[in-house]
Amino acid sequence: MTAVAESPGLLSSKDAKLKASRMLIYALLILGTVVFVLPFLWMVSTALKTSQEVFTFPPTFWPSSLQWQNFIEGWTVLPFSQFLANTVLITTLAVLGNMVSCILPAYAFARLEARGQRVAFALMLATMMIPVEVTLVPMFIVFSRLNMVNTFWPLILPAWFGYAFFIFLLRQFFLTIPREYDEAAKIDGAGYFRTLWSVVLPQAKPAIATVAIFAFVGNWNNLLAPLIYLRSQEKFTLVLGLQLFQGQYQTFYNQMMAVALITLLPILIVFLLAQRTFIEGASISGLGGR
Repeated sequence: MTAVAESPGLLSSKDAKLKASRMLIYALLILGTVVFVLPFLWMVSTALKTSQEVFTFPPTFWPSSLQWQNFIEGWTVLPFSQFLANTVLITTLAVLGNMVSCILPAYAFARLEARGQRVAFALMLATMMIPVEVTLVPMFIVFSRLNMVNTFWPLILPAWFGYAFFIFLLRQFFLTIPREYDEAAKIDGAGYFRTLWSVVLPQAKPAIATVAIFAFVGNWNNLLAPLIYLRSQEKFTLVLGLQLFQGQYQTFYNQMMAVALITLLPILIVFLLAQRTFIEGASISGLGGR
């Protein structure tokens, strides 16, 4: 039997449909990019305007003159250097806690066999359905009775007790690593912790980087917990410090946007440096829809 050749008209019709679908996809991507980038560009524009120009009507996108001093004045009008140190300390310890408290149970769910393991994993996943707002009052009562209000402990300690989403993400990645590596390490005399440290973790760098980025961004931009637990201004984080620009009678939006851009720089730098690893870890572990 001979294959039936497709007519030129049918091929040209398919090519036209393929080009049209690609053009539609590109148009949607460009539109989505504009929607996400435009607020950021407006933020940059506001940071370079004078206070009077911010409230002009109709609003102007380009400032008449670039006010670079807004960055210096905004950073020095409040103790943002202290806020930055507080944020770095809290974020570092919280990210470290997320790594320790999520890698260990994820490895146990992926590699160890135990009675009731599936039930325990299902119960752990069920905690993701509990809204954060439900736990605010009980957690505040606990930390208040422990005399930890107005300290950094309520912002750090919860990260050391695991996070269901991170555990699920790491477990899914650990399942993709062949068990033959574990068996070979066991033959060489390695225990569970040695196998985790020397065999599993070196192959799980994409997933660990993904979890680390999520944890870093979440703790760096955390507003609710510092707003509830911190009282003294010298213990404020960067996000709380930005709220101090909102006065009772006037808000300095240009300086607020200037400082907000500075606080965004670490997030942008971390994401750009680990972008490839982040995308790889998200896709392999199932977060990317695979």
